[in-house]
Amino acid sequence: MDHHLQGTPAARREGRPTVSLIISTYNRPRALDRVLASVARQQEMPLQVLVADDGSGPETVQVVTRWREHLGERLLHCWQPDEGFRLSAARNRAIREARGDLLVFVDGDCLLRPDFVAAHQRLAEPGFATAGNRVLLSERLTAQVEAGDCNPLDWNPWQWLQAWRRGDINNVLGLLRLPGRWWRHPKGRPWRLFKGCNMALWRDDIIRMNGFEEKIAGWGFEDTDLVLRWFNLGGRLKNGRFATTVLHLWHREAARDAAEENERRARLAAGGRPWPNGGWRSWPTTIALRRREGSDTCFW
Repeated sequence: MDHHLQGTPAARREGRPTVSLIISTYNRPRALDRVLASVARQQEMPLQVLVADDGSGPETVQVVTRWREHLGERLLHCWQPDEGFRLSAARNRAIREARGDLLVFVDGDCLLRPDFVAAHQRLAEPGFATAGNRVLLSERLTAQVEAGDCNPLDWNPWQWLQAWRRGDINNVLGLLRLPGRWWRHPKGRPWRLFKGCNMALWRDDIIRMNGFEEKIAGWGFEDTDLVLRWFNLGGRLKNGRFATTVLHLWHREAARDAAEENERRARLAAGGRPWPNGGWRSWPTTIALRRREGSDTCFW
């Protein structure tokens, strides 16, 4: 089956960018299930939903298969073998499959409010990458969400305030939606605003940068490297706070053994390097994208 959608999407007909939503995941099927449920409730559906999978097991395949019944051909599972923490490579595989004008990246444990995709479409601006924000959920509330006992996306302001008072969320102000444009264009190179759990770049721009730096393996700083290289190309950052907030489910901190080396690699980009040393064009040219017969999983 051809996984590409047919016809002209409504967003493109109406002058808004089409969106390829890229969701990174690794062996957290219950969280991914809730995230895909939030995708299905979007006011503006993305052109594609690409699950960038860093080597998850059969349970994740089952979740994706089940949600294809609701999301249809727009949902594609981009899987790679489990060879350690290789988030950059997983995202690059999804980027290769992306067909939308705008690539919106979220983590597989971030719930999307119903206007999330529409908000990124509204904020998208040539020459800018958009940096979104998040509200952190507690371990207790996360367990309830993953069990299906509650859905914070249905809460009213009073319920959110009560959750904050209980310590179930770290920040209630981040849930506000604020108007205005001037404050969304910070000066300088505010790279700390840019977080991989909620960010958007134009597809043409990220291809021009050769994607994510795959030599950054293990936890951390792949998003920092990307945004610094974006600045080196003359790009700017747009503040997506108070418009694109995601709800970040609790998880234990990943091992940070490679954090120091990853930070060193990322900071090399501050010296003027716009392209990674190990982006997707560094892959052997003899390797071609293949697809399992009868499956919608792309792999290498």
